[in-house]
Amino acid sequence: MVGNGSPDPWVEYSRLLGMNLQRARLRAGLTQERVAHAAGLSTFTYQKLEKGESNPGTAANPRMQTLVSLALVLEVGVCDLLPLPTVDLLPGAQ
Repeated sequence: MVGNGSPDPWVEYSRLLGMNLQRARLRAGLTQERVAHAAGLSTFTYQKLEKGESNPGTAANPRMQTLVSLALVLEVGVCDLLPLPTVDLLPGAQ
């Protein structure tokens, strides 16, 4: 929740990122373990990204290097992994 009681838009954005990762992985016919290893991540970290979280209730916030590595492994563009941003993601938009 954001300070005014509204849901945090970053939580939804991260969830959509996770769904995009999972779709790309399944299309590529790869396991979570294979993607994680090839991208230099632990399987646990990759699994958390597919869930869209870093800790329970906390939106994932992967580094640019991580996103680029995952895109290369999955043979997609970074833009294919990232959901379309909306203005509610701007600070103070809530």
